[in-house]
Amino acid sequence: MSTSLVERHRIDVHTHYIPEIYREAALAAGHSKPDGMPAMPRWSADENIRFMNERQIETALLSVSSPGVNFGNPEVAARLARAVNRESAELRETHPGRFGFFASVTLPDVETSIEEAVYALDELGADGVVLFTNNNGQYLGDDAMRPLFEVLSDRHAKVFVHPTGPACGDALCLGRPAPIVEFLLDTTRAISNLILSGTLDAHPNCTFIMPHAGGSIASIADRVAEISSRLLPAPTNEIDFLGHLRSFYYDLAGFPVPRQLLSVLGLIDIDHLLFGSDWPFTAEPTIATQVALIESTDLLTDSDRRLIDRTNALSLFPQYTNGADNV
Repeated sequence: MSTSLVERHRIDVHTHYIPEIYREAALAAGHSKPDGMPAMPRWSADENIRFMNERQIETALLSVSSPGVNFGNPEVAARLARAVNRESAELRETHPGRFGFFASVTLPDVETSIEEAVYALDELGADGVVLFTNNNGQYLGDDAMRPLFEVLSDRHAKVFVHPTGPACGDALCLGRPAPIVEFLLDTTRAISNLILSGTLDAHPNCTFIMPHAGGSIASIADRVAEISSRLLPAPTNEIDFLGHLRSFYYDLAGFPVPRQLLSVLGLIDIDHLLFGSDWPFTAEPTIATQVALIESTDLLTDSDRRLIDRTNALSLFPQYTNGADNV
């Protein structure tokens, strides 16, 4: 029996896509265990839809996860990004309403990233782009990124940020997989640098979705805002750090309940929180547990959960409205 639109209500903004062309390229480049994970998970459209139906997900916005498409050769990266983005667009057409996508770009190569972002947004109609917290140690607030952000801001693009391992990964990760701790800390570094670099003030029209409830940024936000205003030179010391944090959207992939979510709710309005699964890199039993925690926590009302599951995402991606929204 098929799942009804009313039951299949969630919009998943943090879910991943591993087409065969990408898998082969990543494995050939030595990424059989990306970021210290046990293995590169298997993916297929049929398995993705099965998972979505089981977790009441109507639409999944797909993205290529860390380490992305650039394995060191810009020309090869450009071809891989183009192939992955075209396949994403074809998947969206084959399964109307079930899939959208954030386009991959070729950072740290800015020139080809701009070319691919323009193509994906203007020609393929991508829902946005995915950028990583750092690219070989170059963070999103780096001056070299400004031309790309100019293009994205001109298009009022949605930018989904995803963590990756830090450049000195082995030293910081202490031999453990980066997703355990360093993904959250690198997200915190990236958010802080993006704001304090002045990038957002210079390019104000992008809408950012931050992963994993923003890492640890909510719990240290007041410290960063106050101390940066005193220690950094003008005009950086006048940046509205907390205001920028409140402008971001945050997905609840990972295990934010209860402690991380408690910090986030002290800073972020409920209409800026989104559902995310992190499938297939997060195992399905783990996703089931995290969804159950979100569904049962006293920190959220039923109205809050409806906003997180679907309504907030529709404010960003109204093209995924369906019949269930009129019920």
